[in-house]
Amino acid sequence: MSIIHRTDLRPTKLELLTTWLPTRPWYHGPAAPELVKAGGFRLDDPEGEVGIEFMVVTAGPAAHLVPLTYRAAPLPGAEAALVGTMEHGVLGPRWAYDGCHDPVLTAELAALVEGRTQAQAQSVSHTLDREVARSWTGTVPVPALGAPEDTDTATEFAVPDGPTLRLERVLTPGSTAPEGALGHVTGVWAQPDGTRARALFAALLIT
Repeated sequence: MSIIHRTDLRPTKLELLTTWLPTRPWYHGPAAPELVKAGGFRLDDPEGEVGIEFMVVTAGPAAHLVPLTYRAAPLPGAEAALVGTMEHGVLGPRWAYDGCHDPVLTAELAALVEGRTQAQAQSVSHTLDREVARSWTGTVPVPALGAPEDTDTATEFAVPDGPTLRLERVLTPGSTAPEGALGHVTGVWAQPDGTRARALFAALLIT
């Protein structure tokens, strides 16, 4: 299970995202956001090498889902997906990537939808996140995901002659999976007024 180190990050994740998020086509917030970490969860890399985090950040009333991976060395061929580099007080240099372009994250996201892995708490070591809910009605494994395509609200992974995995980037409180979805994941976060909201995070759709 995930091990959370209590240490400094320089720059912080939110500092990196403050400049990166406004460059994304699905970002719906101010040009100079004051970001707040509002929720999220982690997944385990079976090899224990890559950190995987699904972070919810708010910028005013808008909530965005930001999947990130953290690596000890650059990911070959993923230069365009680099969010930035950080110095971790325990692990040393870390390269942070838009996780939608990292095959370790996409494989574990598919495993989460299917129920082959479980969501881990974002800030507590060795602890499951019981607030993440999932459902799976498919009869065959999720195929290897195709290349990610950003829209104005989501990132979509199409599979040739198969379903599409849609990862919501702009979260809508109370949203649920569309009718006919083969599987889905929902999660929660803290809204600016202090209330907690649940929304659809990801859904596997027949197209």
